[in-house]
Amino acid sequence: MKTSKIENLKTFLDEKAVQYNQDFFIEHDPIQIPHRFSKKQDIEIAAFLSATIAWGNRKSIIKNAQDMMARMDEAPHDFILNAQEKDLDRFDGFVHRTFNAFDLAYFVQALQRLYKKEESLEQYFLIYEDEINPKFAINRFRDAFFNAEEVRTTKHVSSPLKNSSAKRINMFLRWMVRQDQQGVDFGIWKNIPASKLSLPLDVHTGNVARKLEILERKQNDWKAVEEIDSVLRQMDAEDPIKYDFALFGLGAFEGF
Repeated sequence: MKTSKIENLKTFLDEKAVQYNQDFFIEHDPIQIPHRFSKKQDIEIAAFLSATIAWGNRKSIIKNAQDMMARMDEAPHDFILNAQEKDLDRFDGFVHRTFNAFDLAYFVQALQRLYKKEESLEQYFLIYEDEINPKFAINRFRDAFFNAEEVRTTKHVSSPLKNSSAKRINMFLRWMVRQDQQGVDFGIWKNIPASKLSLPLDVHTGNVARKLEILERKQNDWKAVEEIDSVLRQMDAEDPIKYDFALFGLGAFEGF
């Protein structure tokens, strides 16, 4: 793409990023669930679980994410650290599309194992110096999370190594890593640079990106993520994923 076109698009998308990266965004987004907490680990867990079920109708996502928190007594970190086998019965009847009570119980047990080894989930997502994006970090997290087990639940944590766009994990990483003045994203992880984040590519952002001609690939997969990342990093090398607000807002709110 020509430099002049990138500069023109940057001006437009900068304006849209500012327009949608505002408090009102929280009210209509699953990110409102972790915003109910102040403890770092509660925020991480609420964000991770909310992002995991973030597909489909947003009202349904938010309702079911609230249900998960209620079943953990609104104290997810404390619940996960102390959960015993009998405590997992409280998830009976939970379902969000294909994510069900078995999956939620598995997630709780896996998170318990991770938190007994590390204080924060950030340690499992660290991006190495020679890596340009979270591709391999996400895979390292998956390895730790599933501990070499083959269960039905593995499908609920996508793998970029299998060419998935990993939209929900990338969204979770955006929430945890990005720091700005608006306070939508949390910025509580300090050891992962925002410059290495990847776009949470979904139907809205993909369609808008193609209309703006910053994405040619037809599939919303990891190859498409890397293609659009390369353009967004030319617009802002330090904080490329701020444009998620612009692309998503244009698609979801303006029908661009």
